[in-house]
Amino acid sequence: MIYRIGFIFSFLFFFGQLNALHIIGGDVVYKCLGKDSIRNEVRFQIIFTMYRDSRSNGANFDNPTRFGVYRGSGQNWTFVRTITNIRVQDVKDIDIATNNPCILVPVNVGVQSGVYIFEVTLPISNDSYLIAYQRCCRNNTILNLVNPGGTGAAFTTEITPAAQRMCNNSPQFTGFPPVVICVNRPINFDHSAFDIDGDSLVYEFCNPMTAGGTDGATTPGSAISCTGVTPDAGACPPPFDLVTFRAPNFTFNRPMGGNPVVNINPVTGLIGGSPNVLGQYVVGVCVKEYRNGVLISTLQRDFQFNVTTCEVAVKADIVASSKTATEYNVISCGDFNINFKNLSTDVRYIQSYYWEFDIQGSKKIFSTRDASVTFPGLGQYRGTMILNKDLAGLVECSDTANIVVNVFPAINADFTFKYDTCVAGPVEFKNFSVSGAGPIQKYDWNFVEGKSSLKDPLFEYEKPGIKIARLIVEDQNKCRDTLNKNINYFPVPSIVVIEPNTFTGCQPASIFFDNLSTPIDETYKFEWDFGDGKTGDNLSPTNVYENVGVFTVKLKLISPIGCEVTKTWPNLIKIFESPTAGFVFDPKEPNSFNNTVRFTDQSLNASSHLWTFDTIGVSLLQSPTFTFQDTGLYKVEQVVFNASGCTDTATVFIPIYPFINFFMPNAFTPNNDGLNDVFIPVGSFFGIGFYNFSIWNRWGERIFFTEDYATGWNGQKNNTGENAPPGVYAYTIDYIDGRGESKKLKGQCTLIR
Repeated sequence: MIYRIGFIFSFLFFFGQLNALHIIGGDVVYKCLGKDSIRNEVRFQIIFTMYRDSRSNGANFDNPTRFGVYRGSGQNWTFVRTITNIRVQDVKDIDIATNNPCILVPVNVGVQSGVYIFEVTLPISNDSYLIAYQRCCRNNTILNLVNPGGTGAAFTTEITPAAQRMCNNSPQFTGFPPVVICVNRPINFDHSAFDIDGDSLVYEFCNPMTAGGTDGATTPGSAISCTGVTPDAGACPPPFDLVTFRAPNFTFNRPMGGNPVVNINPVTGLIGGSPNVLGQYVVGVCVKEYRNGVLISTLQRDFQFNVTTCEVAVKADIVASSKTATEYNVISCGDFNINFKNLSTDVRYIQSYYWEFDIQGSKKIFSTRDASVTFPGLGQYRGTMILNKDLAGLVECSDTANIVVNVFPAINADFTFKYDTCVAGPVEFKNFSVSGAGPIQKYDWNFVEGKSSLKDPLFEYEKPGIKIARLIVEDQNKCRDTLNKNINYFPVPSIVVIEPNTFTGCQPASIFFDNLSTPIDETYKFEWDFGDGKTGDNLSPTNVYENVGVFTVKLKLISPIGCEVTKTWPNLIKIFESPTAGFVFDPKEPNSFNNTVRFTDQSLNASSHLWTFDTIGVSLLQSPTFTFQDTGLYKVEQVVFNASGCTDTATVFIPIYPFINFFMPNAFTPNNDGLNDVFIPVGSFFGIGFYNFSIWNRWGERIFFTEDYATGWNGQKNNTGENAPPGVYAYTIDYIDGRGESKKLKGQCTLIR
């Protein structure tokens, strides 16, 4: 697509309302496609490459875009027009190279590039043409800028009058800087550019430009805002502001600090130095193009460096008897052939293994992950295992394990044991271990239920089962050997011990028998005789004694291998007779008016009594009387005792309801003489829950109604002031009494005038 115009131009992306925290960097270059001397025009191809953060959930590349056109120089530029509908091309992910195959790149870093290309024909002018892209915003995690999340970008290139006349081609960068840089490691990145015309190039750090802001997107026809996410090209011409660095630690020519300071070689474009602070940094690079000593063009790029902690990808490690920071010690006791097991990581980054052992002046070399070496005899030998030996110059890519091998005489663990298989008692262990290096120095016994360091220990198990006895022996060379043996341990206890939760009880008595004998478990058989005709087969059973008396308890234990033991406990349990609680009370339905209750004892075999009247009173009388002062539901409890200390309890809940009782007169005279002027119920209404009072005439018309028991009928029709005639009237009263029951009262009254 070619646009023929007679003015300078700038282009501006329109991204709509998307979140804009995405800009990584960008640059603008141009190629001369030809010059028309007759029309005095020159045609250029404009290539704008933008880089975005693909992991920030920010705005994507706009598709399509729109461009604006400017003309001028220095601080004076004039907007001419807008070009629209230019689409993005060649969107791709940038390879996050670190120049080190063993550096693990953080997973939250990603960069995409997108290219916008169009052609434009310009009249050759004494003014410059400026190409500029304005857009907000950058990542708010950038360390070296003030308010980075509110800072936009303006990527520009200027086609000078000399570049127009010469049909010049701008320089082009040969590569994109590394996205990830390791902290405290040299950068050494070649950021040079190529110029097809062979012009001289000079490199320097320069200050990136900013445009736009966070006031929202600016679209054609909307209110003008140069601090919006997408500034309007016509309203917001150059010159553009420069980004603000966090001085004094960071400036445009010291954008990352470092030790040594990050710098750029003006002749080669090599970026060197070692950043020493973690973070994200914006860096601007300018390439000045000279022909015959005259500056004809400046190529500018800004981009974002991510300085992070780089994890070392490979770590040498082997199975060893002991390890220090510098050595792996491998001990072999009596075995001249040693299999070295490699534990090195991460295998994805290990390209080669190199083993080397010095055996009596001769080298044995292996290239497999694991190595098997046969040594000629007793003694000490040294070796190394190197990961990625050919990459030893890269710290993260190579690692070495220094190995010291000691071949010592053999050591053999051995022991025997004996015990009474039927009656519980200690197991006797006898040690027969030997070492070629001399006397055994250390004995480590493990019996599962306990340990010992004696040469010939005795150990008694608390629980039955198939027991594993393990012996580890060690000699003066730290050589060890281990032997495990199984012991079938299923004897019966030498002493049978049980513990009832009580030895005396009141019928019915629930007695729990806790079997404390050892060694036993659920694999044994249990034959209980509780002395009351009942039996049991649990390890620790519970028996309920229903009758009064003294009972002898017996227990037979049978082990899984058939050993038996029987134990009898004469007169172990004594059960006493219990009293029976019980009472009645009168009145059966007490209320707030009739609130004194008489309690009559009906218990059996009781010698004393304890009464509790909820939380408001107690009595020790056999048949007490109690007055309840308020309405409510009360818990009354009788506890009876006999001479043996046995008890029983009887409980009832007694409701004390409000007393509601009223009557209706049969006539009234509403003549205002102060006597019998109102027809109203008379009585006690305390606790009434609902109340409706209605008066009806002989034609079935309701002429009076109230929900207030304190309000009566004054002889008027519905309180209108019109008197009802003398005669007989019906009345109804609906209410809920103190027990919550619905009641209805009907009758007649005579109105006398």
